[in-house]
Amino acid sequence: MTHADDVTWMERAIELSRNCPPAEGAFSVGAIIVSAGGEELARGYSRETDAHVHAEEAALAKLLADDPRMAGATLYSTLEPCSERKSRPLTCTQLILRSPIRRVVIAWREPSLLVADCVGVETLQADGIEILELQELASRAREANAHLLK
Repeated sequence: MTHADDVTWMERAIELSRNCPPAEGAFSVGAIIVSAGGEELARGYSRETDAHVHAEEAALAKLLADDPRMAGATLYSTLEPCSERKSRPLTCTQLILRSPIRRVVIAWREPSLLVADCVGVETLQADGIEILELQELASRAREANAHLLK
């Protein structure tokens, strides 16, 4: 993927994050999984299917774990994948680690607003997953979270 491709997919994920019903104590996030060939495989957003589902979780749930298209795929998430969670047994970071995905692109890192120290990026990198942060899109990704970032 080129930088321009990454920006385009992240812009789509940002648009998707606007579908999230705002919730106190929860970020609004969009996520899209894209194959190595540039095909969209799945998408999801926070609270898409229930009050506790996260964007990455929603997108990953739409694919079989052994889907061969996930090898070499990139996951675009408007926010750093969670590394701590009370509502589910697995964090988004753990779900990504259990998948064949080896590249994650984010727009911004989780601030210490709801979790004191999110270490999603560091945990994924420690397992060899490539992380790209598109800081130039961070402010646009934060817009869907104005209800939290007052």
